[in-house]
Amino acid sequence: MPFNSITSRITSFFRNERNVFLLGLAVAFVATLLEVIRGRASNYYVYSDATRMIWDGLSPYTEQFVSEHGRYFLYLPPFSVIFAPILLLPQWLGPFVWNIGNYCLMFLAIATLPSTLRPYRNCIFLFLLPILLQSIFCYQYNVVVCYIFIFAFTLLERGKGLWAVLLIMLSACTKVYGIVELALLFCYPKAWRNFGFAILCGAAMLALPILPALANGAAATAAGGPGEWVISLYSQMVDISNTHHNAVDYVGLLFARGLNPLLLPNYRLVQVCVLAVLAVIFFAMHRRWKDIRFRIQALAALTGYIILFSDCPETHTYIIAMPFWLMAFWLQPRRTWIDWTLFWLVFVNFSILPTDVLCPPKVHDFIHQTFWLDVYSFTLCWLINIYYAVRPR
Repeated sequence: MPFNSITSRITSFFRNERNVFLLGLAVAFVATLLEVIRGRASNYYVYSDATRMIWDGLSPYTEQFVSEHGRYFLYLPPFSVIFAPILLLPQWLGPFVWNIGNYCLMFLAIATLPSTLRPYRNCIFLFLLPILLQSIFCYQYNVVVCYIFIFAFTLLERGKGLWAVLLIMLSACTKVYGIVELALLFCYPKAWRNFGFAILCGAAMLALPILPALANGAAATAAGGPGEWVISLYSQMVDISNTHHNAVDYVGLLFARGLNPLLLPNYRLVQVCVLAVLAVIFFAMHRRWKDIRFRIQALAALTGYIILFSDCPETHTYIIAMPFWLMAFWLQPRRTWIDWTLFWLVFVNFSILPTDVLCPPKVHDFIHQTFWLDVYSFTLCWLINIYYAVRPR
């Protein structure tokens, strides 16, 4: 068969959204099966064990939990209430429901993007697919945060602000990253109504741990009552979050070679100052709030900020920011050679190098730890996106 014919068939295959979806679904299923068989679904067991402990009146926010599971449980207590229905499933089935469900919801989130982005949906999903499958392989919660961001954005674009706020607060009350999307409410009608609804939703969701407290009366009584037990749980979560900081394992700008000595010792000040600058820019550009391209650029800036300046970002965490940067990239009227160079740099550093079957882990670790190309290339994308958002049009 001629080479051109083979290339044409491959290109035709990947242009079909259904083919891409089914290919990714097959890989996600096989990855889940392998990890379940090997007993290595570590993150899933962290979620399920922490959920079971909270419903049994125990706290997963302890050093003992860390020593037994090899990692911290860094999710807010409402996570364990929302995750509880999965515990009703057979132990072997839960990981499949978690991974396959998250994969399908991610695809659906991309598929429901506004019509302005319809020509680019498949390009966006194809770019994200290797990163998505890496996250699926590790049972990451970042996928959930990512598609909630996308669904909330789509709902806001369709005038369904209350549903969007409900999703944003669901994300924020399980993993705090989600709360930054509330800033975008200013760009849509009935902003103050939506903010008020966000406060009510947040209060209701943060109170959800009262349910396991009531279900386990003995533990609640020993703690002084259900309310005291819930407060104690949040207090322990804050304490353990403040002790897990480690400058070696994380993949963010605060930890990058060359900037680490300057930024990391002052990381809280850096985080606050950068956020303040972004807020000033956002409100200074209020005349552009009605432009969908600016709204997407604003989300790309916000999601990029929460990853690059996070206390503990990992390679998988970047999936939260990638979709909005990709949307902004494809909506640019003109893409320069610098844009395309960074596009492919990001693809190689986040999609190819971290994938063990495509690149030996030692090679990836050497490139990352020596040059930090992944962090620096995405930082440049983030800065260029902000420049495009504010430059005269």
